[in-house]
Amino acid sequence: MFRPGWLPRAADRRRPRLLRSALTGATVGALALTGVVVGTPTAEASICAATGFHGGDVGSTGSSGSSQLGMGSLDFGSYRADGKKPQGPLPRLKGPSRAIQWITGPRSPNRTDKRFSITSTDVGVMWDNGSGQILMAFGDTWGKCAGQMVWRHNTMLRSNPTADLDKGMSFPNAIPGSVRSGASVTPQHPTFAQPMLNAIGVRNTEVGKIPTGGISIGGVQYMNYMSIHKWTGPGRWETNFSAIAVSYNNGQTWTTNNNTIRANVELSIPGMPQVQAGHGRFQMGAFLRSGDYVYQYGTPNGRHGAAFIARVRPADILNLNRYEYFAGNGWSPNPAAAVPIIRQPVSETTVAYNNYLGKFVMLTERAGNIMLRTSPSPVGPWSGERLIVARSQTDGLYAPYIHPRSTGQMLYFAASRWDDYNVMMIRTDLSKIR
Repeated sequence: MFRPGWLPRAADRRRPRLLRSALTGATVGALALTGVVVGTPTAEASICAATGFHGGDVGSTGSSGSSQLGMGSLDFGSYRADGKKPQGPLPRLKGPSRAIQWITGPRSPNRTDKRFSITSTDVGVMWDNGSGQILMAFGDTWGKCAGQMVWRHNTMLRSNPTADLDKGMSFPNAIPGSVRSGASVTPQHPTFAQPMLNAIGVRNTEVGKIPTGGISIGGVQYMNYMSIHKWTGPGRWETNFSAIAVSYNNGQTWTTNNNTIRANVELSIPGMPQVQAGHGRFQMGAFLRSGDYVYQYGTPNGRHGAAFIARVRPADILNLNRYEYFAGNGWSPNPAAAVPIIRQPVSETTVAYNNYLGKFVMLTERAGNIMLRTSPSPVGPWSGERLIVARSQTDGLYAPYIHPRSTGQMLYFAASRWDDYNVMMIRTDLSKIR
């Protein structure tokens, strides 16, 4: 997914990004109401994906030239199959951390390439589904279907319950129609994990939808994602909006709740909570449930912005009018009042309470290093960074996500490595962190 943040120049902040993509102000409003930018291509019928169009439909790992939409060429995500090395062995880490398993890929004991058509992927957002399983959402994904290598904007696996994370994660086989099996698949393609959400796949319009956080409330699954407008350089990209998708069947199918769209434009439209100044600070969002609230940690598109925090009652998670934003000396209903809880640069985040430390723990990535911070409360004050995996040991790590059942001295988290374009499990001994 991510090319290792984007912070807009002052001139860019004055111009809505959707307008820069030749869309009108009226379309901004339509976007907030529909959750799409333009119509989905229809000439390229999907060969494998029940949710519709995806990369393999045009049989290419790169641009296919001008699209029928007349809005640029089709785009196949941040990953390029011909630009990656074969999956390598697990790195041998020194210091407080150890790599314990490839979660995905041909070298994984899960053999996700054979069982779920996941040969290469990244991100690995994890959350507890509330009924014994860990759900794991991935970004751009490649794998074989119908005899060819095809690409999906995203996909998801469901783990087996396990009390021993030193054995890593495992996934039951996929079964068509079963909402507890390893993945959502169709009878026609029972080893092809379905994409969760479709995206247009048109350059400079929408090149993907990438998950950034997930949470279960009352047996319903909620997943925050971002709509990628375009990639602009290493660690830099622009988004159209972020939103929450909802699944009532354990991740088998997903639907965007259009009331949760946060358009990435620095303006406000009265009566339309989806378009408000300040929403650009929440284009990536990680969830934490603590006490009476669900907290959402937001960062702008890319890995170079600051981190902000909002809170909402669990029952109101789909109502943007009920969100409150930390304004430094209290909470405000205005997203533009949000102040940084961590100064830039901050990448995608994950936060969990740790019983061993008696504190909240946040993981982020900076310049290829995996960093840990702690805090006595969800808001802060947050400590300075502590290095837990150095870039010098294994270059290209990013997107660390804490395992939801990791609460003790050993902190378990997933991280992606760019060259292999796959996800691994890492364990950090918190007693060795200084």
